[in-house]
Amino acid sequence: MPFELHTYRTQPHDGRGAAPSYGHEAAAALDLSPDRVFKTLLARVDERLVVAVVPVSARLDLKALAAAAGGKRAAMADPADAERATGYVVGGISPVGSRTRLRTVIDETVSDEPVVYVSAGRRGLQVSLAPDELVRVTGATVAPIRRPGPDG
Repeated sequence: MPFELHTYRTQPHDGRGAAPSYGHEAAAALDLSPDRVFKTLLARVDERLVVAVVPVSARLDLKALAAAAGGKRAAMADPADAERATGYVVGGISPVGSRTRLRTVIDETVSDEPVVYVSAGRRGLQVSLAPDELVRVTGATVAPIRRPGPDG
């Protein structure tokens, strides 16, 4: 599985004010389109944790995620639950190598690029790999789970 690690400097976040966009920070620091950098989000679908992977230029469509995961309702997971289940901190949650293997759904736009970037398990570290490799190593379902965000 060919992949490449990319480090970048992160900005300090004091926990006050608007929530930081770690994905946009990564895209800007690595001089990448926000469509190529994917964020990893955790949601509860019918009370079970599910990993959702969408471009940082978009928002997660919770209804579409629930349908793709075979559930009825989805809501964003509590950050503490996400950190506990994955072993990663918010802003560094990776879709690969989590403490607990969770069902994963990746947005269908993943195949729009020859190489995509996802968090490699900590803030300031991204991994680039082919979309089919990301799907393979995560055992993910690919489905339309994004809504246009502020950028797209």
